[in-house]
Amino acid sequence: MAHDITTHTVTANGIDFTYLECGTGPLALCLHGFPDSAHSWRYLMPELAAAGYRAVAPFTRGYAPTSTAPDGIYQTGALSADANALHEALGGNGDAVLIGHDWGAPSVYGAAASEPHRWKRVVGMAVPPGGAMGMAFATNLEQTKRSWYMFYFQHPLSDMVVPANDLAFIDMLWRDWSPGYDGRIDSENCKACLRDPAHMSAALGYYRATLGTGARSEKYDLIQVAGGGELTQPTLYLHGANDGCIGSEVAEAARAMCPWATVKIVEGAGHFMQLENPAEVNKLIIDWITAK
Repeated sequence: MAHDITTHTVTANGIDFTYLECGTGPLALCLHGFPDSAHSWRYLMPELAAAGYRAVAPFTRGYAPTSTAPDGIYQTGALSADANALHEALGGNGDAVLIGHDWGAPSVYGAAASEPHRWKRVVGMAVPPGGAMGMAFATNLEQTKRSWYMFYFQHPLSDMVVPANDLAFIDMLWRDWSPGYDGRIDSENCKACLRDPAHMSAALGYYRATLGTGARSEKYDLIQVAGGGELTQPTLYLHGANDGCIGSEVAEAARAMCPWATVKIVEGAGHFMQLENPAEVNKLIIDWITAK
């Protein structure tokens, strides 16, 4: 049976979300990261539908055609609150599951921790749970070097350089983060979300809220703190062995620091493992969320 992906809109947490949808059943909310789009889940969504889920992949706040944030807030806690608000707006129940990649990963950790009654199981990808990332910044110079772009985005120069030459910066990150993978289609999908300067500013705002002077809210700070702790839901963490953005040693640190999470390294894949090795990644996710 074919499971077509359709496009819809819904308002949640003050944001007008455009989202992709496939299948019927319990909600499986899939959150993308940077420099990416909801299309990142195009291989997983039909598999979720075949497994009996209603797969929903929103363009996250600030990524067109979803609206920019009226309050100008792009901190991770706001993304987590969006996930919980989408659960409510889409009629989710306690059998719903969360899947997040890159920025989507800390977003799902915060959503699951702050309103655990909404979410049955959690999958994070490419950004580990717990304190592994913060520890890497403090002790791992190789990871600090890989994360140079996060610091660069704090400077106004990035407002000019990232959009230049048809957003060639985004093409560069795809090449660096998933070596050997032809990400031109995926990079173009992201560019379509960010060509408008207001949306580009939103995407950079994620980083400025984390490391710089971006707008923040106390209520979202509390959600972020919760997301950095132990989750009560069964949690799977996936990481590409060849990830050029976050080294696999950071994932190994998460294995030690977060014994409550199951950590799996996806061999032969980089940062965007759901696109590079969809058969393996899809199976790992489906097996996890359907386990009794």
